[in-house]
Amino acid sequence: MAMWIQAQQLQGEALHQMQALYGQHFPIEVRHYLAQWIECQLWDSVELDNQAEEAKAKRLLDNLVAELQKKAQLQGGEDGFLLKIKLGHYANQLKSTYDRCPLELVRCIKHILHSEQRLVQEATNASTSSGVQAMDSLSQRHQQINQAFEELRLATQETENELRKLQHSQEYFIIQYQENLRIQAQLSSLSSLPPAERTQRETTLQTKRATVEAWLTREASTLQKYRLDLSEQHQKTLSLLRKQQTLILDEELIQWKRRQQLAGNGGPHEGGLDVLQSWCEKLADLIWQNRQQIRRCEHLTQQLPLPGPMEELLSKLNADITDIISALVTSTFIIEKQPPQVLKTQTKFAATVRLLVGGKLNVHMNPPQVKAVIVSEQQAKALLKNKSTHSESSGEILNNNCVMEYHQATGTLSAHFRNMSLKRIKRSDRRGAESVTEEKFTVLFESQFSVGGNELVFHVKTLSLPVVVIVHGSQDNNATATVLWDNAFAEPGRVPFIVPDKVQWPQLCEALDMKYKAEMHSGRGLSEDNMVFLAQKAFTSSSNNPEDFRNMTISWAQFNRESLPGRNFTFWQWFDGVVELMKKHLKPHWNDGAILGFVNKQQAQDMLLSKPNGTFLLRFSDSEIGGITIAWVAENPNKRLVWNLLPYTTKDFSIRSLADRISDLNHLLFLYPDRPKGEVFAKYYTPPLSKAVDGYVKPQIKQVVPEFTNPEPSGGTPTFMDQTASPSVSHPNNFGVYPSMSDTMLDADGDFDLEDTMDVARHVEELLRRPMSMLPTFDRGRLLMFSPRFSGFR
Repeated sequence: MAMWIQAQQLQGEALHQMQALYGQHFPIEVRHYLAQWIECQLWDSVELDNQAEEAKAKRLLDNLVAELQKKAQLQGGEDGFLLKIKLGHYANQLKSTYDRCPLELVRCIKHILHSEQRLVQEATNASTSSGVQAMDSLSQRHQQINQAFEELRLATQETENELRKLQHSQEYFIIQYQENLRIQAQLSSLSSLPPAERTQRETTLQTKRATVEAWLTREASTLQKYRLDLSEQHQKTLSLLRKQQTLILDEELIQWKRRQQLAGNGGPHEGGLDVLQSWCEKLADLIWQNRQQIRRCEHLTQQLPLPGPMEELLSKLNADITDIISALVTSTFIIEKQPPQVLKTQTKFAATVRLLVGGKLNVHMNPPQVKAVIVSEQQAKALLKNKSTHSESSGEILNNNCVMEYHQATGTLSAHFRNMSLKRIKRSDRRGAESVTEEKFTVLFESQFSVGGNELVFHVKTLSLPVVVIVHGSQDNNATATVLWDNAFAEPGRVPFIVPDKVQWPQLCEALDMKYKAEMHSGRGLSEDNMVFLAQKAFTSSSNNPEDFRNMTISWAQFNRESLPGRNFTFWQWFDGVVELMKKHLKPHWNDGAILGFVNKQQAQDMLLSKPNGTFLLRFSDSEIGGITIAWVAENPNKRLVWNLLPYTTKDFSIRSLADRISDLNHLLFLYPDRPKGEVFAKYYTPPLSKAVDGYVKPQIKQVVPEFTNPEPSGGTPTFMDQTASPSVSHPNNFGVYPSMSDTMLDADGDFDLEDTMDVARHVEELLRRPMSMLPTFDRGRLLMFSPRFSGFR
């Protein structure tokens, strides 16, 4: 209900947009009286493109109707009588509207809730000065568009009135013209009369004819002027229509498409199409009204030809208005839901195309079919140059035909491709060092339909965002790099699919930050220090000054073609490995601020040596893709050192979590700079195992770093029954917490080799698989380094 309370506080254009979300398809009263119930339902858990989810949607519909009926029954007294009737009516209305298509109800409510959330968020952001400016700019732009529509409505109404006056004047002119012909006929018939009577009648008729002919001459001139004036008014209206259409199609719609493209990199959702559709429908309505007026002018001109340029003027107006409506129809055939930009062969995928003016132009009366084909970059270029690419494709898509459906509740005409699959792909010859994951394709959607009783026939086409086709999951990393670079740096109206080979470093930082925040589902993105670390890695630099990188450029080759110095992977492969590791296993810890991550080994050493023994931090491995290591400071027999554990990867965390591993290592006391580790990680520890049941005890897996295992309190040799070391307690300034240790398990850099430490699954599972009689005899002290704690194991 919190969102509805906030939504009711919207003002101005935002309030207008919120109100426009509701109507007969979903009354605003239902949203108001069932606000809490609606916001508590799991609408997002229903997959709209999966017909198997229809049963779940049907339950939500039935529950909604039941809640509405219950709410109606609770209304009592004089004031509640009308509300009771109204809510009951809405319950029946929703039941009858969505009973056969419950998924449409879910689609409708999801759209409403997401739109409200967006509007509320925009209004919240507007509380800051920059937010206020952005909101003011948006409101001003929308106000400008709405004012232009009002001008167009008035202009169209004025030409309609003038056209009616012209029609009335022309009809009267024709009547008078017929009267003049009648007078002439009477004059011709006077020869049969006696001379005296003929002279008298002839004088009268000639006077009358002269008067009528004089009026006809003046009126013909007036009619011609009316026609020319009306033609000039239509030209002005068409000019306004072009200007308004340019603003909506070339600015607002292009901006929506740009937001859709950035959303592919993790940017904010592009927003709904309802406002854009309402504008396009208004345009279509006004254009069609003006077209009909011009057609009526043509009819009047044909009915009463008069000397002058009217025929040519009307022909030009008709051609202009046809061009305008053609541009509107072809530009509003758009992809609402893009196909995946990394597309694996033999894998099901979905997409949705929508015609924003389909409902207004009654295209749904004869629903058109849409076809999807995959084309190469070169074929896409030829297509935009109007070169014929009929029947040309670069692969075969299964289930690539779909009929557009009209959803009366939302007024949308769209085609939902739910089960497409790329069966095969035909690749072109690659250029230079280009790999298959740098080759771009696009899905072409095309359809044909007529409007106005077959008066106009349209062949519409639209291209998807660039698609990189892969055949194996191992190619996903490099394909994602191609998509990210294209989405981030594509220019509107480009030739497919040209992107700059070099970009400014801050531009790339913005793209990486957007991607990282989206994957972490967090507002905590990459800090300036993180960006400096990445710049050092990308440019092989040791500078710590952000300004040194501000004006530097990075090329595509540096980004994901050339390996980093001394490594067998690229900058992007390293960064994407970090993202995948964090996304799968460490997201909560990043969002808690527990992971510094973007710190090199030398920086970690400098940071930790000024801290008490047992202080540790988590940093991403420089040498391994998707690795994270623990660095900590501890006492050596001769001096204090910073130690680095061999990096953990996704495989390690699938066996035992980071929090549990940190819990196991008792020599780790404080997360840098001085946070007790339990305060940070305890909430993520795995609960203790339950007690033995029916004589069986579950084994417990623990990690041990032998050289840092604390001595037993009793001073005796540890056993399997109680091998876990007692936690050390020390004052932060006591640097003598740990006993002296040998370096047999450490390499020259102070890194542990986990092959010689305890590493969970390999040793434990091997032991558990063997019969008891086959277990080897270990030195008890050595086995301590590998084994978990087994209660009752002998």
